[in-house]
Amino acid sequence: MSTLYASQSVYPVTKKQEEPHEAILAIIVDNEPGVLSRVVGLVSARGYNIESLTVAETDEEKHTSRITVVTGGTPSKIDQIKAQLGRLVPVRRVVDISEEKDSLERELALVKITSEGEARVEAMRTAEIFRARALDVTRGSFVFEVTGTREKINAFIDLMRPLGLAEVSRTGVLSIRRGTERD
Repeated sequence: MSTLYASQSVYPVTKKQEEPHEAILAIIVDNEPGVLSRVVGLVSARGYNIESLTVAETDEEKHTSRITVVTGGTPSKIDQIKAQLGRLVPVRRVVDISEEKDSLERELALVKITSEGEARVEAMRTAEIFRARALDVTRGSFVFEVTGTREKINAFIDLMRPLGLAEVSRTGVLSIRRGTERD
C-alpha cells in the first residue's frame, strides 16, 4: 500500500500557478466628492498596495476625472478588482493600460541636489544626459525636472545620490493609449 503525501496528488496538476504582475488601471469616473476615497478603499480593502496614484479632472463639460492606479497582483485578482471597480456607481470605465500593446506611460519628478565643486558640475552633466531641466539654481543647489518612464527616473535618482541628492517629489504614473481609441 502506497502512502500519499499532502504535496502529492493522484490527479495531474492542471491549474497554472499565477504569477503576480504590475497593473496600470485607468479609471474614468464622475467628478464628484468621495469617488477617489471609494476607489482607493476598494483596492486597498483587497490587501493590495497602491504603488502610484494620480487623479485629475479630464473633461470639465462631462464632469469626468481620470484616476490612474498602479498596483500589483495575480491576473485573477486584478480581474476581480477591475470587475468590482466597474460596479461602483460613479465609475464610467476601467481600462487596464498594462494589457494594451501600444500605450504611453510617463512620470514627472522634481529632484533637488545640494552640492559644491566637481559634484555640482557632474550633476549638471548627468542632468543634460537625461534631458532634465534646471528649474531652480542657487549657489548650493539645483532643482531638476525630469520626465520619462519610471525606469529612467529611477536611474536618474540613483546617479544623483552620490552627487548630493537632497529631496525627490514624484507625480506617479500617467498613461494613455496611442492612436484613435479613447479611454
